[in-house]
Amino acid sequence: ICVGALLGAWAWSVGRSTESVLAVRDSVQRGEVLTQSDVIMVEVGVDPALHPLPKSQMASVIGQRASSDIAAGTLLTRGQLTEAVLPGSGMSLVGVALGGGGLPGEPLVSGDRVRVVSTPGQDGQVDPGAPPTEVAATVVSVAVLEDSGQTVVTVQVRQSQAAELAARAATGNVALVLDSRER
Repeated sequence: ICVGALLGAWAWSVGRSTESVLAVRDSVQRGEVLTQSDVIMVEVGVDPALHPLPKSQMASVIGQRASSDIAAGTLLTRGQLTEAVLPGSGMSLVGVALGGGGLPGEPLVSGDRVRVVSTPGQDGQVDPGAPPTEVAATVVSVAVLEDSGQTVVTVQVRQSQAAELAARAATGNVALVLDSRER
């Protein structure tokens, strides 16, 4: 009986152990710089499969940028933080609104390498001697517009290509090609 009681007390204390880790007080948008008021310390029972940042790393977190949107109350991990500014120097972000026919069937994720390809206009004529115009890009985010059903893919391109791509995307005569995810 005593051994059983001791084992029960030990199991209860192990299950009740908590750790001080960092979490986000209010939602933080991708690219936003974390400030002292954004980050809080919380006491939680942490699963060994999770790797939240311990409270001792508070100073190193302040001033970092969110690499993705972080919801309020989320435990912070190293993968959610970056020092990089988006878009980087010499780069631009362009939104490309596409209908179902202009997207690959595979869901796009941030970091995918794509090509934005010009498609025929309303007359449907394609010049067989001229290859279609294309711009290499990297997917930053994907959002579905519920009112129109279109998908807006935000892509990062070289700054010198941004104006041309934005003009082509505004016509609606573009499609997106997903290139290999093999790195």
